[in-house]
Amino acid sequence: MNVVGNVVRVDPRTDPLWSQLVRQVPSSVFHSPRWMQVLSDTYGWEPSAHIVLDEHGQPQAGIPFCRISDVLGERIVALPFSDYCDPLVNDEESWRFLIDQLVAERHPVSVRCLHNDLPLGDKRFTLVKQARWHRLELRPDLQTLWKGMHDSTHRAIRKSERAGLAVRMAKSEQELRVFFEMHLKVRKYKYGLLAQPYSFFQNIWRHFVEPKHGFLMLAIHDNKIVAGDFFLEWKDTLYYKFNASLPDDLSHRPNDLLIWHGIQEGKNRGLPYLDFGLSDIDQDGLIRYKRKFGTEEKTISFLRCAPNGSPSPAEKEMRDLLSKLTNRFTDQLVPDPVTERAGEDLYRLFT
Repeated sequence: MNVVGNVVRVDPRTDPLWSQLVRQVPSSVFHSPRWMQVLSDTYGWEPSAHIVLDEHGQPQAGIPFCRISDVLGERIVALPFSDYCDPLVNDEESWRFLIDQLVAERHPVSVRCLHNDLPLGDKRFTLVKQARWHRLELRPDLQTLWKGMHDSTHRAIRKSERAGLAVRMAKSEQELRVFFEMHLKVRKYKYGLLAQPYSFFQNIWRHFVEPKHGFLMLAIHDNKIVAGDFFLEWKDTLYYKFNASLPDDLSHRPNDLLIWHGIQEGKNRGLPYLDFGLSDIDQDGLIRYKRKFGTEEKTISFLRCAPNGSPSPAEKEMRDLLSKLTNRFTDQLVPDPVTERAGEDLYRLFT
């Protein structure tokens, strides 16, 4: 632990001060030590956190981050590959205490905010992107939740039930691998994007599923896995984090059925919220899909402080090259195992 004034720097994966802070203030799964351990185990990053202490040494505010150094340069991200990760502050003075030390390092600093507007008022930060976020309150009874969903969702669920689809929890890493291969294909053939490494999902399985803080829910048709939803649990919320399905079986509407079962599982666990996560602004179909379940909607703001101004010519060239390599490796003529290995090598650069 390093102490500067009333701000300490800790390892949020293991330090009790961070665990105490995230338990006592509103926080998301992306603030959790488990999530940061997944990032560390997959990519080798060493997460840190700055915490503001009161006069009694008790944590009052904090921000987690990773320092990243690669071919794109040095940067500070709070946090990589997280839908959002608001700084845990409720006053401007605490925000300044936390962020000033990071900005002083003269490297770009990136923050994703959903619930906290304080960083948006910091003139050192520029709004570079926005995304949509959806959440469903699970407190009402199932009949009320059913009525709150769009008629098209009702029809889809009934259709999948008539087709004989069954839903169950994944029980093994062999089933996790089947889910990953579906996920890889969706990313590649639908969106032209690389997938995170398989080890990322293995680490989620180890840190969330095995200790009963998450589950992979599968839709089965004719003894074949046709779709899956990955859910994570943190505090009072169930997080819908990843979905994948086989295009040839979408006519059976497995995805609506999986969400409905996820809603029921969340209620069975006594959780009052289901977080549907991030949707890019241009993903109109995904946004409409999440709205169908009667969700609330807010905006995630991507903020960046670049003390040295615009990206350097070398960084711009590398990002252009990364985009071109993504296009090459997601070409339909490229074998899926090659696309998978490209994700293993390149995905860490998408920060």
